[in-house]
Amino acid sequence: MSTNGISMALKLQFGLINSENRYLTAEAFGFKVNASGTSMKKKQIWTLEQDQDSQVVFLRSHLGRYLASDKDGKVSCEEEVPNTDCRFMIVMQPDGRWALQSVPYLRYFGGSAEYLSCFAQTIGESELWAMHLALHPQANLLSVGRKRYAHLSIADNELSMDSNIPWGVDSLITLVYMDGKYSLKTCDNRILSNDGKLVMENGPNTSFTLELKSGKLAFKDCGGKYLSPTGPTGALKSGRCSRAGKDELFELEESHPQVVFQAANKRYVSIRQGVSISANQDDETDMETFQMEIDKETKKCMFRTSGGNYWTLVTHGGILSSATEVEENTMFDIEWLGRRVALRANNGKYVCTKKNGQLAAVSDSLGDQINPLMCSTGEDEQFVLKLINRPILVLRGENGFVCHHKKSNTLDASRSVYDIFSLLFSDGAYHIKSESYSFWYVSGSGLVCTDGDKPEDFFFEFVEYGRVGIKGQNGKYLRGDQGGTLMCDGCRVDASSLWEH
Repeated sequence: MSTNGISMALKLQFGLINSENRYLTAEAFGFKVNASGTSMKKKQIWTLEQDQDSQVVFLRSHLGRYLASDKDGKVSCEEEVPNTDCRFMIVMQPDGRWALQSVPYLRYFGGSAEYLSCFAQTIGESELWAMHLALHPQANLLSVGRKRYAHLSIADNELSMDSNIPWGVDSLITLVYMDGKYSLKTCDNRILSNDGKLVMENGPNTSFTLELKSGKLAFKDCGGKYLSPTGPTGALKSGRCSRAGKDELFELEESHPQVVFQAANKRYVSIRQGVSISANQDDETDMETFQMEIDKETKKCMFRTSGGNYWTLVTHGGILSSATEVEENTMFDIEWLGRRVALRANNGKYVCTKKNGQLAAVSDSLGDQINPLMCSTGEDEQFVLKLINRPILVLRGENGFVCHHKKSNTLDASRSVYDIFSLLFSDGAYHIKSESYSFWYVSGSGLVCTDGDKPEDFFFEFVEYGRVGIKGQNGKYLRGDQGGTLMCDGCRVDASSLWEH
């Protein structure tokens, strides 16, 4: 659980890679397991559950069944509720790999291809597994010891662990996976070195082995030392410790979208004047930044301030930032209008900007209908919504991550590795740029291509918890087709056209 109530600790999901570079796989047919997967897709993803009172762990497959071993070393993955045979211990190795030991029988789990067992009395190469995180790699990083969050400190040119809350673009951390190790990338595309410096190029000093300690993460550098916060600002760098204690442990917390709103009067919505919410500012600070939290069941949206309060509907349609808990009046429907959005409060009225800048839910309609992909001005019920904490973008769909195709200018949408793209805001739309500095565009056949010499508009719709629909200029949504190619031909937002971001 979060220490600040703004985010939730992420459940650890991962793939396990054996010594033959194959992933542990849970088959749907017969609940069988093997080590034959060549990449990490749905069948290769496992969720870690830990006994709160011990170091015992359980491994749950994508089917909701638990890995188990009997007294003869036979491995299965059928149990819907974990029993004694599902209890394992993680025995960490110096290189960061895991050995999984059956708790009741003290044997080690390993093997290759179809021949898996849990009968080895000692740990050999075939009993070692490398962990490849499957969660979305963009998150907030919490120091367990200091109970503070990482943020990019431009003034000190460091990654500082001294934020009480993970607020704004500076708090976004991207984990970059390469050859079994991880790097920490800041929002400005620099990479943390083990000496605390931020550099542009990856190398041995920026690559860390990810270790699991009591459900928390530790980052071990190439010299066997661990990252930890140091000094008054909590500058993140490798310390002297070759063992991970509390100061060397971290949690990853989900990074909700954080946005600013610009009203029809061209001014930003703010709480700078107190609990009242008014469009009366010309710059973007924490007071103009709001965290979007989407309810999983109703799909309605809550807007949280940097102080932890929510927008709420009050008497006579007023909107204040005075709610401390989620309830019906803190929930808003968002209507996506291309370059603009409209908000409808719990009273059924649209939120509009009054002449004095204050927001109030008093409008019955949006006025004249507009072309959803064209700019509209002068509409008091319409706002420009700007996402501010995703300057770099990683997308994961139902079949995997979005990544450059190896042999063409298109994109794969079913990869276990990901590419990082730049996201540029443009008057309610977004331009997506590749590392080669060329832009995404949609071809006449609906293919998403990456070699454009000029930017093309895409429209982001945050319609579900943790997921976004992305619409092209053709009015269609990005989706991964059956062959894994990224297309812009989806007619609606569904599982194939929703993206973790």
